[in-house]
Amino acid sequence: MALYGSIYAGYGFGTLVTVVIAYGILDLIVNNRWFNIAYLIETPSPYFWASMGIGLCIGLSVIGAAWGILLTGVSIVGAAVKTPRIRTKNLISIIFCEVVAIYGLIVAIVFSSKLSNAIPVSGWSREALYAGYAMFWAGFTVGMANLACGICVGVVGSSCALADAADPQLFVKVLVIEIFGSIIGLFGLIVGLLMTGRVTPFK
Repeated sequence: MALYGSIYAGYGFGTLVTVVIAYGILDLIVNNRWFNIAYLIETPSPYFWASMGIGLCIGLSVIGAAWGILLTGVSIVGAAVKTPRIRTKNLISIIFCEVVAIYGLIVAIVFSSKLSNAIPVSGWSREALYAGYAMFWAGFTVGMANLACGICVGVVGSSCALADAADPQLFVKVLVIEIFGSIIGLFGLIVGLLMTGRVTPFK
């Protein structure tokens, strides 16, 4: 699993570097200037940053939930072949993983309600720019927290199923660890809401 993760990270980093270099070359040819990070940040509208934040929030949360369900589900199904009694009560680990996606969905709905249809007359106001940046980084923070939470709950849930198959008395003890791991996603949700607490509708 760690090997596959490093391979995927390598592909992702290589793709990111390629996109940045391609954008820099295109910017040099079209606008006669090299890559300007300030121009790249300030040029897109706040709607772009807000939509990116919402997309990252729900996307990373769903990936974390799916990854956790994958890790937990494989162990539950495999261990249940010889110990069928673990099937029912270990489904709580699947529920914990699914809650991670629900956290992201809730935050995405809250962020979407802050978007309003506005057409700037003489450029975007400072409040609109703040709203776009705040929603982007809040969505990224929530998404990464839920991604980490989903993986954490999945690994612990997998261990919980295997421990329960070996010794039924270990189920509750490992479940407590899993509960503490699932709170990480709740922390991300709270931080995301705090970051966007002062966001006003676009104007």
